[in-house]
Amino acid sequence: MARGFRLVRSLSIALVFAAGAFGPAQAANWLEKTFDMSGANDDGVLPPCEAALGKIAARFSEKESRFWNSSLQLLDFERVREIAYSPWALGTVPRRFCQATALVSDGRKHPVYYSIVEDGGTIGATWGVEWCVAGLDRNWAYNPRCKMARP
Repeated sequence: MARGFRLVRSLSIALVFAAGAFGPAQAANWLEKTFDMSGANDDGVLPPCEAALGKIAARFSEKESRFWNSSLQLLDFERVREIAYSPWALGTVPRRFCQATALVSDGRKHPVYYSIVEDGGTIGATWGVEWCVAGLDRNWAYNPRCKMARP
């Protein structure tokens, strides 16, 4: 009996100390106010649509061989064009939406839809690219027919 009482008393003491740790919120101190937390600093300078084609071809080949046991590759691109630039509300991350036609190693041509995203690369250090090859979006990430990769 005494053992159960000690356990209850220990738990109640622990709860009192825990409640003290979660006291009322306070205003930021001088150190917190010193660091500017302004958020993203987007300047909207993005490379042209042609700059992303090498990344797309390399990542497509990697994805096909690694996840789908396929040797498909994007051999060439034609009719590369911009279809929109930052079409959404002011203050969103700048994106350049592009479209191209890719010649795939199986001899077929497929539309490719992609966007070049400011600070979308590794840890936001450079621009990144999100892409979809219509008819070869096997995991349906941008379904239907790459609609979610377009503006």
